[in-house]
Amino acid sequence: MTGTRTTIAALFLLPALVLLGALVVYPIGYSVVRSFYDQSGDGFAGFDNYQALFTDDGIRTALKNNVIWVVFAPTVATALGLIFAVLTERVRWGTAFKLVVFMPMAISMLAAGIIFRLVYDQDPDKGVANAVWVGVHDTFAQSSAFPKAHPGRESPLRPAGGGAFVTKEPVRAGEPVTLPLVGVAPDLMPDDAKPAAKPEAEPGKITGTTWQDFTRGKGVGTLNAPDASETGYAGMRIEAVKDGEVVASATAAADGTFTLPASAEGALLRLPADNFKEPYNGLDWLGPSLVTPAIIGSYIWMWAGFAMVLIAAGLAGVPRELLEAARVDGATEWQVFRRVTVPLLAPVLAVVTVTLMINVLKVFDLVFIIAPGSSQDDANVLALELYRKGFAEDQPGVASAIAVFLLLLVIPVMWFNVRRLRREVRR
Repeated sequence: MTGTRTTIAALFLLPALVLLGALVVYPIGYSVVRSFYDQSGDGFAGFDNYQALFTDDGIRTALKNNVIWVVFAPTVATALGLIFAVLTERVRWGTAFKLVVFMPMAISMLAAGIIFRLVYDQDPDKGVANAVWVGVHDTFAQSSAFPKAHPGRESPLRPAGGGAFVTKEPVRAGEPVTLPLVGVAPDLMPDDAKPAAKPEAEPGKITGTTWQDFTRGKGVGTLNAPDASETGYAGMRIEAVKDGEVVASATAAADGTFTLPASAEGALLRLPADNFKEPYNGLDWLGPSLVTPAIIGSYIWMWAGFAMVLIAAGLAGVPRELLEAARVDGATEWQVFRRVTVPLLAPVLAVVTVTLMINVLKVFDLVFIIAPGSSQDDANVLALELYRKGFAEDQPGVASAIAVFLLLLVIPVMWFNVRRLRREVRR
């Protein structure tokens, strides 16, 4: 009878075992064997492919980035999940908040990668991250309205170094000064700019005009003199410089006119470089230095909800009597959280952290999609390098070695998780 039951059980398990062998055991075994052969698969390479794991620059960068991923992504996602779970426990809209935070889990890695490729776009008009960043920056430090302005033909101005411009000759009181510039598109001129006005002489003062010396149409307009269709550089900063020191300064009015005191007599007029600095376009999120943290941020956006839901489920099982007893004994909410809630949630936190660690060791989609070609080498991870070595560079031996190495990295984490689960079952 026992033999019959064993046979029946084996028959029921056979399809699953066949699938497990075909889809898991055989690929692992083949990868291990293939990792010891050369590119063609005919010659035995020994441990050369494994040696490449520590000598190839691309693989070393991928390994370093994987360490960053394993250290930061699971930690931050679990910490955020814990904070969300605890803070939303007592509010009415906690369920709705949890639903919103968990919603990114319903999005595929491919879709999330496309979303964040747009979020991190360098152009503030397209990328949300830089739109916010530039908005905050410009609140405290307004960008120049004249980033492309420069002297035109036969201009009384010359470059002064560092992006500034200075007059070729010293100025004299009572003699109007013209500071014409070109290079700013009419639609980019300040909104408060008005038609440029000719400077009027004032005894004992330096007067002048700075304006956009350009009129549409070939041969139209007077060179180095304001015309009816030309607008003043409203807000342009002008400095009077003597012996390298600024003795006076002024800001151009809406029509480009300005007035300096008699102390500017005999000085050179300088248009500081601040007038011409490029508009602030935010951070290069997908550049070499920030691409890995940026992609980790997108991963946390997706998986913080997963951590929150699991931790919230564990929190629901925490005995309320213990929390109330701690409060009765005089513990603050922070002490209750640190000394009671977190220790009781330690098993759940371990499950979440270990699960995310296994997940980030295999991360591929987000890095492949979000990182542009120019910085993909800097964002490289082992799973992506496996793909590149196996398909783009036609090095299946090295790719198999990376796959085996990844398996060896995952096994200790899985063993720890299984061992911990067995201890929980025995309790």
